[in-house]
Amino acid sequence: MSTVEMQKQSIGLADMANAIRALSMDAVQKANSGHPGMPMGTADVATVLFARHLKFDASEPNWPDRDRFVLSAGHGSMLLYSLLHLTGYPGMDIEQIKNFRQLGSMTAGHPEYGHAPGIEVTTGPLGQGVATAVGMALAERMMAARHGDGIVDHYTYALAGDGCLMEGISHEAISLAGHLKLGKLIVLFDDNGITIDGKTDISVGDDQLARFRASGWDVASVDGHDADAIDAAIAAAKQTDAPSLIAAKTVIGFGAPTKGGTSATHGAPLGDEEIAGAREKLGWPYPPFEVPDNIMDAWRAAGARGAAERTAWEGRLAGLDNDLRNVFERAVNGDLPLGWETGLDEFKKRMSEEAPKLATRIASQKVLEVLTAAVPEMVGGSADLTGSNGTKVAGMQAVEAGDFSGSYVNYGVREHGMAAAMNGIALHGGLVPYGGTFLVFADYCRPAIRLSALMGKRVVYVMTHDSIGLGEDGPTHQPVEQIASLRAMPNLNVFRPADIVETAECWALALHNDKTPSVMALTRQGLPTLRTEHSLENRSAKGAYVLAEASDGAGARKVTLLATGSEVEIAMAARETLEAAGTPTAVVSVPCFELFAAQDEAYRKSVLGSKTVRIGVEAAVRQGWDALIRNHGGFIGMDSFGASAPIGQLYQHFGITADAVVAEAKKRL
Repeated sequence: MSTVEMQKQSIGLADMANAIRALSMDAVQKANSGHPGMPMGTADVATVLFARHLKFDASEPNWPDRDRFVLSAGHGSMLLYSLLHLTGYPGMDIEQIKNFRQLGSMTAGHPEYGHAPGIEVTTGPLGQGVATAVGMALAERMMAARHGDGIVDHYTYALAGDGCLMEGISHEAISLAGHLKLGKLIVLFDDNGITIDGKTDISVGDDQLARFRASGWDVASVDGHDADAIDAAIAAAKQTDAPSLIAAKTVIGFGAPTKGGTSATHGAPLGDEEIAGAREKLGWPYPPFEVPDNIMDAWRAAGARGAAERTAWEGRLAGLDNDLRNVFERAVNGDLPLGWETGLDEFKKRMSEEAPKLATRIASQKVLEVLTAAVPEMVGGSADLTGSNGTKVAGMQAVEAGDFSGSYVNYGVREHGMAAAMNGIALHGGLVPYGGTFLVFADYCRPAIRLSALMGKRVVYVMTHDSIGLGEDGPTHQPVEQIASLRAMPNLNVFRPADIVETAECWALALHNDKTPSVMALTRQGLPTLRTEHSLENRSAKGAYVLAEASDGAGARKVTLLATGSEVEIAMAARETLEAAGTPTAVVSVPCFELFAAQDEAYRKSVLGSKTVRIGVEAAVRQGWDALIRNHGGFIGMDSFGASAPIGQLYQHFGITADAVVAEAKKRL
């Protein structure tokens, strides 16, 4: 049969799916790198979803009430790129497909949020997509409770593989979703029985349907190459009140004549000979990167299928009361309410006057009382440490299954799942998530924090009990290296405030920075208010500032003590001793290394001083401090794990005292 004759035939879903297969194997082959097996195996599932179910309009990729599609198995990125190209998303032309995995292209090896319209989330680390989708589905229900189902009413779909479900985060995610009965979440499981090492039965024997069912999910199993069965399963899933798993039994590398169904198709190009055989087996005689007009037309029709529904939605939005519409549009745009900082400035002034002695975790809670009233889209939560983290304030109601009108999420002991869900909430739009745990458990959250930073999303991690200052719980709970490791991450602001005033300022900065996530490292122990003179200026905004200058002025300064958090109090006591001994000494508070590094050289020099002894003070490891104190500067901190004892004994035992700071300074004068 000639190409012309084939083009005259009516186009079915199988033809549309084969377009995905062809583009995927061609792009991977040209790049000589990638994963063709997953896109070829799930092409039928994706075609049914995009052609018959997914609510979207390719011409308006950011329509707020679109369904979300998360490719959790991010290694199969050519599936997503093929879909975006075929349905007509802006910018995803055939040249982008040809430049798969090349520098500067939209089509990175794994989908990267922000690179192209239609990429809802950065995926690649397996399991993250499933857990992020839970956050998206949760945000959808919470936004619907606030703005009405006429404005917010959409589904979240995640396509996951065996690897996603093996990762531990998947358990946290499916448990939370089942508990909250997120009925508008549908996970499509690419049940191909293959991983890189071979068949899955060499490493896992889980009954995934039973596992999901045990967590309260609706489950179904279908032939992943039977379009009608897939269609019926998705339609049924949309009618349930529980989240749904559809296990689609597929053949990885479907169509590849000798490698199909094997791990050989997972992570390497098929090769010219295998691709030629696949073209013959699939009945796809077209040259590489060519999709015939009639198949492309069918796909473009699928991409435009949601236009009428979008137009109707726009009419409903326009029909809202002006104030209601403005609130919705402001929230989904990520803008904060006008005047939201007014109450915070008044709070700062009152705290400077009252000068309370509070743990910064308690200070944070007091700040949140002000902020959550001013910024109603803030959504709090904690990994079963609400009282310890201080993340819930008076008047906050918890989100529950069937009632999503609250603004607080009880995440349970699921730190990793919490962090990924907060990414999903932020990605969905309309809400500003923050969640708490102990700083030492940042290690449990780290992969999701890294994705927050990589995607540039405003997510706030409230991490309390930030040093040996937590005391008797001992070294398993005392963070020593965590602060340094978090500071090493690009595009992450790590705040360690010294008192309640700095805590308020750091929270303001976390909300201002809408393209950077933040960590709030907060103490268990009480700290005095050091900023007793009110200033409208956010002095923490530059990352570091002179809290107390040398008594004879900056020009006379001999010693500069730089400290963060709970150790600023110690530096101030050391300064008093040094000044009394005739040594002009300044104290620099450094609430955020990252913001200080972003300042111009003149400001940094004015803060650090020239030709002075510099001593860093922090109850953590030295790593990262040398940029401030120079390689030959002094450092008072930790070089080992902590110990179980009362706080006062611990600071003495590890030599983090004002006397130790004074001695270090004198040694270097």
